[in-house]
Amino acid sequence: MQAIITEKTGGVEQLKLAQIDKPQVANHEVLVEVCAIGINPVDYKVRADESLLTAIYGEKRPAVIGWDIAGTVSEVGHSVSDFKTGDRVFGMVNFPGAGDAYAEYVSAPESQLSKIPEGISFEAAGASTLAALTAYQALKGSVKRDHRILIHAGSGGVGHFAIQIAKAIGAYVITTSSAHNKDFVLSLGADEFIDYRSQKFEEELTDLDFVLDMFNGDILFNSIRVVKPNSSIISLPTPNFSDEILAAARAKNVTVKQIMVQSSGSDMQEIAELLASKKVRPFISNTFDFEEMAKAHLQLESGRTVGKVVVTI
Repeated sequence: MQAIITEKTGGVEQLKLAQIDKPQVANHEVLVEVCAIGINPVDYKVRADESLLTAIYGEKRPAVIGWDIAGTVSEVGHSVSDFKTGDRVFGMVNFPGAGDAYAEYVSAPESQLSKIPEGISFEAAGASTLAALTAYQALKGSVKRDHRILIHAGSGGVGHFAIQIAKAIGAYVITTSSAHNKDFVLSLGADEFIDYRSQKFEEELTDLDFVLDMFNGDILFNSIRVVKPNSSIISLPTPNFSDEILAAARAKNVTVKQIMVQSSGSDMQEIAELLASKKVRPFISNTFDFEEMAKAHLQLESGRTVGKVVVTI
C-alpha cells in the first residue's frame, strides 16, 4: 500500500511517498481503508522534532505519522463486535502512540472508532477527530449550562469546535480571535467576540466560570484574573506552568491544569451525535490530495489556518 513515511526529522521534504506492507489486524482491531486524514499541529511538530518523534516511535524508522482517519472498514479482527466490513468509521487512533495514519490502510482498536453518521462526508469526519476530541474532553465535566466561559483562539481547529460544543451544552461563550475572523466565530454561535489585537480581554471580562487556554504564558496568567474564585482553566500547550502562574492560581483558588487528548471511541460517538444533530459542524479551510501532504503541513505551519486542514486519498 502507499504511505507517507518519515525516515528522519526536518522540513516537509522528509515526507516521502512510499510502498509499505499493509498492516495486520489483531483480534480487537479494525482495518480501515482510509479516505480522509485530519492534519494537526502535532503532526508537523513530530515531523520536525527528533525528540518528539523518538518519544512516540522509538527507534523505528521509517515512521508513518498522523492520527486522524475517516474511511471504510475492510477487515475486522476475530473479537470485534461493534463493526463490520463496509462500515464508515472515524477516529483519532493510537494517540499518543504510533498512529500510522498517513497510509491507505490503518489498523486501529475498535474501542477508538465510531461510525460516521449518515449525511456526513469522509472529509468532514476526518476533520472532526483530534481537534474535536480535544475540545470535547477539555469541556466535559468543566462547563455547564449557563456558565460564562472564554475560549481563546476561537477560529482555530480546537477553538472552533469548542465554541460549538460549549453552545450545545448551553454555555454563554466569549471568544478571542482576529477581527478578520469575527463573523466566522459569531456564525459558530459565540455570544461575544474580542479582537485580541485591539482589545485586552483581561480589562473587559470578569467573573467567568471557565477558560480554555491555547497559549500558556501571559495569556494564561491574565486568564486567571478574569475567572471567579474556585473556578477552573484548562490550558492545552504544556503542563509546565511558571511560578507566577501557579502563585496567582493558588491565591485565587483557581484550578489550572493541562490535559492530553485521549483516543476514545465512546467520546467519538458523542461527537458523531453532535455532527448528526448539526449542533457541531467542522469548517475545512483547505483540502489537499495525499501526494500534497507537504503542502498541508506548510499550510498549518503558516499559523493562518481557520478551522481544519484535511488530506484525501
